[in-house]
Amino acid sequence: MEFSKGFKWGVSTSAYQIEGAALEDGKGLSIWDMKCRQPGLVFENQTGEITCDHYHRYKEDVKIMKDLGIQVYRMSISWPRVLPQGVGEINPKGVDFYNRLIDELLKHNIEPFITMFHWDYPQKLYEKGGWLNPDSSNWFAEYVRVLMDNYSDRVKNWITLNEPQAFVRWGHYELNDASGIKPAFSETLLAAHNVLLSHGKAVQTVRQYSKQDAIVGYAPVGDLYVPYDEDVATDVEAAKKETFSIKPLTVFNSIWWMDPIFNGNYPEEGRKLYGEDMPEYSDEDMKIISSPIDYLGLNMYSAKHVSQDKDGNVIEMPREPGHFYTHMDSPTEPKVLYWGSKWFYDRYKKPIIITENGMPNMDCVSADGCVHDPQRIEFLRRYLTSLKKACKEGVDVRGYFQWSFMDNFEWSHGFSKRFGLVYVDYTTRQRIIKDSGYWYKDVIRTNGKIL
Repeated sequence: MEFSKGFKWGVSTSAYQIEGAALEDGKGLSIWDMKCRQPGLVFENQTGEITCDHYHRYKEDVKIMKDLGIQVYRMSISWPRVLPQGVGEINPKGVDFYNRLIDELLKHNIEPFITMFHWDYPQKLYEKGGWLNPDSSNWFAEYVRVLMDNYSDRVKNWITLNEPQAFVRWGHYELNDASGIKPAFSETLLAAHNVLLSHGKAVQTVRQYSKQDAIVGYAPVGDLYVPYDEDVATDVEAAKKETFSIKPLTVFNSIWWMDPIFNGNYPEEGRKLYGEDMPEYSDEDMKIISSPIDYLGLNMYSAKHVSQDKDGNVIEMPREPGHFYTHMDSPTEPKVLYWGSKWFYDRYKKPIIITENGMPNMDCVSADGCVHDPQRIEFLRRYLTSLKKACKEGVDVRGYFQWSFMDNFEWSHGFSKRFGLVYVDYTTRQRIIKDSGYWYKDVIRTNGKIL
């Protein structure tokens, strides 16, 4: 069995993680530029100032994508590269870089999917309160208007936000990521509301100002659970219940960030649980947040195994000894692409695109000059086989983006984690296609038939 006709096979990256040129051609500072200046907050005090140097090597990188048969490329635009202050004056050299990159992709018949925000928030807006500022959603809408004015004649596929759960949780509450200042939980919920409002205003801006009919989606993440025993109905029910649950004092879940967009309301369970920490909001806010989008993007990597005890309580089950773990010490769980896509499709009735999926591996250049990564090949084989099962059972999955196209700056982990299909030597910036890259090329060529 192949995947459906028209299924899109791609790779993903983000601007800050690969571009470099952090201080060149009029780019403004982002909160990640600033975090990397603080000793001890990033692995070995590494920074994204140069990283993969994609800013200067984009033609080489696009050529590699073409050689691998990549059909669609999910990239992000650096907000402070095009608007150094976050709003106001536009940086023509920043705008021109993305024009050249988009044209190069189209020249090689690679379709760009552009993520508008992938964590590199403008430092100048952060100094005004960032997502806590009531004007933050208007700032984002102004930025999106710049994208429409400059790129929408050639780009029709847009993603508003990447993993808002992650950048709000880790950047505003648990402090693993930028900005690194911890507010009260009520302020975290306020930031979350303004982020959702920013998403809604972005959708409205795209609809109003795109120069062609646009396709707009959204790429959240969240806690995911799968049944310990797929043949036991109570295990399946327990996993589904936990996937759609909300825990106290955390915004890292799925439905808090999805129900408002697709249903126009915050989940009742969460409103009761968060109580007096809930922000004030209006019916008009919810109307904006629920502006219709075309598909749900899902970033899915792992999941917890759950079952039920004799009293009907949901319990997390341990992994078997020797389970396949990634270089981030996270357990692999291929079933997540089956159950996750199935449950979210059933709940929201929107087409699904897997916007991120991949693994960090201990990759190195072997004596033969090649990079052999059989673990990644096996990871992808298992996960894509699980996704194929969901498609076979009627889940409307439209595409799959592997994370990541190339090794990159992995946020607080610096360069210690390698996710790419393409190896990057961070001293010479040499690119080497890994065995997994050639394997993925065959998957694309056969539309998944070889799985």
